[in-house]
Amino acid sequence: MSSFEDRKKSFEKKFAHDQELQFKVSARRNKYLGEWVSQMLNFNPDQEKEYIQSVIKADFAEAGDQDVFRKIKEDLKEKNVPDEDLRKKMDELNEKAKTDFN
Repeated sequence: MSSFEDRKKSFEKKFAHDQELQFKVSARRNKYLGEWVSQMLNFNPDQEKEYIQSVIKADFAEAGDQDVFRKIKEDLKEKNVPDEDLRKKMDELNEKAKTDFN
């Protein structure tokens, strides 16, 4: 029974580690998204910092990436950026964020 408990604890630790890593990757991706959108909107450094925080906070509205997508889509509506391009950029920046933690 001891080896079963050890194995169970090992899986729980791995799960917790994976969840923490995913949270960090998402937060980093959102930071990169905030920087990207800020450049498109010609924000000054103070506005950029504030905007990055708003993108990171938007991710807490619901599970998944749809909340962040809706925010940046709304913020870029004047720029007429296609949904496909936004999703592609989100994926690209997610991969960049993953490499930051490897």
